[in-house]
Amino acid sequence: MRHLCGTSPCRWRFSFYNCAVLDIKLIREKPDFARARLATRGAGDEAHIDGILRADEIRRKTLAEVETLKAQRNRASKEIGALMGQKKTAEAEAKKAEMRELGDRIAALDKQALEVEAARDQLMLRLPNLPHESVKIGKTVEDNPVVRVHGEKAAFAFKPKSHVELCESLKLVDFARAAKISGSGFLLYTDWGARLERALIQMLLDLHTHEHGYTEVSPPFVVGPQCLEGVGQFPKFKDQYYGVAEGDDKEKLGKLYLVPTAETPVANIHREEILKESQLPVYYCAYTPCFRGEAGAAGVGTRGMIRVHQFDKVELIKIVKPEHGYDELEKMVTNAERVLQLLGLHHRVVLLCTGDMGFASAKTYDIEVWAPGQGSYLEVSSCSNCEDFQARRMNLRFKTEAGENKFPHILNGSGTALARLFVALIETHQQADGSVLIPKALQPYLKTERITPT
Repeated sequence: MRHLCGTSPCRWRFSFYNCAVLDIKLIREKPDFARARLATRGAGDEAHIDGILRADEIRRKTLAEVETLKAQRNRASKEIGALMGQKKTAEAEAKKAEMRELGDRIAALDKQALEVEAARDQLMLRLPNLPHESVKIGKTVEDNPVVRVHGEKAAFAFKPKSHVELCESLKLVDFARAAKISGSGFLLYTDWGARLERALIQMLLDLHTHEHGYTEVSPPFVVGPQCLEGVGQFPKFKDQYYGVAEGDDKEKLGKLYLVPTAETPVANIHREEILKESQLPVYYCAYTPCFRGEAGAAGVGTRGMIRVHQFDKVELIKIVKPEHGYDELEKMVTNAERVLQLLGLHHRVVLLCTGDMGFASAKTYDIEVWAPGQGSYLEVSSCSNCEDFQARRMNLRFKTEAGENKFPHILNGSGTALARLFVALIETHQQADGSVLIPKALQPYLKTERITPT
């Protein structure tokens, strides 16, 4: 199953247990529907529904008993007052003793309700989002339908080089020294390589802010665990991210994490807030480096820039009214595709099947660019509508004009990710003499038409 691309608030500033992840009301009222949609993911998560319902039923019965006992205690308090007024001290004291026992019972039930609620919500935290009905049921990447294809694959009158060969001959990336500095899975951009990376980032930010209407933000590169849980990256994928600490203070390890994607801080900007309906839609874009501990699986794709622990990305985030969520998703995909069109890169859009979608997503499109030197497509963008799944986890709502508090849809998309964009660009635009032509849209940023061997 696919990891999140572009995601504990429990008792952190607000009580997580006051909200749901998936809607608990939906699970109560339509358990078979929830099981059926979860089953399409093929991960066995539907098995947790029974445990959630059992815990929820115990909690509700316990709370009902607490309310009954509290009502009984309130009536008894009035009786005690009447007895004291009638000078029936002995009867009043006996009644007080009964109420102390009743108070102990109420306290025990309150504790039990909280424990059962916590157990229920820990199960719910591990439930992925329900796939949208338009998503194809499937198991793996082979089941993903291609939605559309743009352009033609680059044709060469010579054998195209891989990006590794190009980076070494043009001195764009120093792989050996990067490994010496940080180990495998990290990159040291040099000279024109560093300038090309920076130029691409600037071009993407300008495109999305000037032409597509996004507001640029520059978020922190470290976040608290509540933000990772808010977007659905914790607790399921906790072992795949980089925790940081101040110095050697192990007690502070786990208080902050390096961002795996700008989605994590940016989607959480309005966590625990109630926005006005007039504030929606909200469009943000942000550049951040991204840190992924799971990147370097041994074997395929570990040499070069395809799978790395640190890479750059420009991320797109939308917070929108639910009725606009899927129209906004289509627009987001178009925004990300525009990057590749401007750079003259052949690509295709695929709709992820149920078994290949990310944990928080209800529907996801991947944009895959053709890399001639690899002879394969590389994912450079994943655009998802998470519906209200993330909003519930971070307790983000908006107030309608009628005064109702509702959860918005939150969308995320890469607009796009590097270093794979870098790979596709230099492999596509390489020339027989070993140089790389720079697309016209990028030339004002890089201030050259060609990168040549020295």
